[in-house]
Amino acid sequence: MAEVLSLFIGCGLVVSMLFSELLGFAAGGLVVPGYFALYLTKPLAVGVTLAVALFSFLAVRVISGFAIIYGRRRTVLTILVAFTLGFSVRYVLGGQSLEEHMEMAVIGYIIPGLIAIWMDRQGAVETMTTLVTASVITRLVLILVIGGDFLS
Repeated sequence: MAEVLSLFIGCGLVVSMLFSELLGFAAGGLVVPGYFALYLTKPLAVGVTLAVALFSFLAVRVISGFAIIYGRRRTVLTILVAFTLGFSVRYVLGGQSLEEHMEMAVIGYIIPGLIAIWMDRQGAVETMTTLVTASVITRLVLILVIGGDFLS
């Protein structure tokens, strides 16, 4: 599994960098498209992760309405809110069977926070569409290069 994850992250880094350089849009962080490409066969996990990122982005927007948060503080707060929401989702789903839990689990611990940071920087719609497109391209490249026999 570690080799497959490394392959997805490496390919995702290349695709993410190309999107950033050629189109000027970030895909929610450099490593995020690789993780999403690995989880594309679990659409519930992708949806829950995007929802956690969106709620984190909105929560930080609300907090910034009455608190002064910029720069590093905003970044840390965004990641902390996303981590807390992701942890809460995992805790709520903890009673489910392991298979059901993995289908709806949030992808990673930091991934939703990275996505939320980029939603704040370039817009929610731009970030989500770029992320999904980069993830699909990453998975397609890996299918074409090594075939579809990797773990999904």
